Amino acid sequence: MKLILREDVPDLGAAGQTVEVKNGFGRNYLLPRNLAIPATKANLKAIGEIQKQAELRMKKLRKGAEIIKEKIENLSLSFEVKVGEDDKLFGSVTNADLAQRLKTEGVIVDKRSIELEAPIKVLGVYTAPIKIEKEVIANLKFWVIKQS
Repeated sequence: MKLILREDVPDLGAAGQTVEVKNGFGRNYLLPRNLAIPATKANLKAIGEIQKQAELRMKKLRKGAEIIKEKIENLSLSFEVKVGEDDKLFGSVTNADLAQRLKTEGVIVDKRSIELEAPIKVLGVYTAPIKIEKEVIANLKFWVIKQS
């Protein structure tokens, strides 16, 4: 039985892909759960159009992500923090602090997309990767300096 997948099915294929499955699996699992539709000429044509629309949406999202990446990489932020002995910070600079500072600069990103390995507890210059889209990662350069 030839079917067109409407959603990603593990160990079978991705959405929009045409697959050949056994009749029982198609009739008893894929079709009732609305995971696939029969591979008729009309359905193949409709799926082709849906895939074109999805590609256009992805290009548009990627273009927007590239613009945000450009803004982030042109920024240079500095955090003035209180320090104790040996220039160790009271507290730390976290991804939430970075997200808040980016928001004040006009760039809104989710704090979970900022990939700091650990909170920063020492003065210095750092680079934090920020995952904007699936394949678009911006590098934010920032300084942690002593408060005067």
